Amino acid sequence: ATMLKNLPEKTGKTLKQWFAVLKKTKLEKHGQMVSFLKKDHGVTHGFANLIAHQFRSADAPAAPSGPVDSQYSGSKADLRPIYDAILNALLKFGEDVEVSPKKTYVSLRRGKQFALIQPSTRTRVDVGLNLPKAKPTKRLEPSGSFNAMVSHRVRLESTKDVEKKLINWLKKAYEGAK
Repeated sequence: ATMLKNLPEKTGKTLKQWFAVLKKTKLEKHGQMVSFLKKDHGVTHGFANLIAHQFRSADAPAAPSGPVDSQYSGSKADLRPIYDAILNALLKFGEDVEVSPKKTYVSLRRGKQFALIQPSTRTRVDVGLNLPKAKPTKRLEPSGSFNAMVSHRVRLESTKDVEKKLINWLKKAYEGAK
């Protein structure tokens, strides 16, 4: 929310103006949009990432369909608010959070991957975390066969599960990814 508020001052354009710029490019991939905004318009990585994410989100009227929209469509459409709540919390960590959508999950990076978000079933989103020294708990379980790129997994079934403990684990993983 703070980044959105500061966007015009820091980048020289409103979000609506950035949407118009991106719409003209006909770029579809998140990474392409981020690169374009950074290279052609001098936008910092954090703001470029935010603009691209907002443009591609369901709230952007002319947003092209991409991997995140595909992940949260059909029987998994009701899980999108969980993803959005996690992302809103993550974007407050710093301008260097890189959101990299893949076909079936979203990689969260800061130099290296520190977490991922995946709609695993029609009723559950899994958050994978790189916390190699953290002891597993009932909620912070070992990743097992979930994904070899992370050490732990947290299962979420509603936006209520995006609470302080999860945000603290994400922040710790983020801080360890420098």
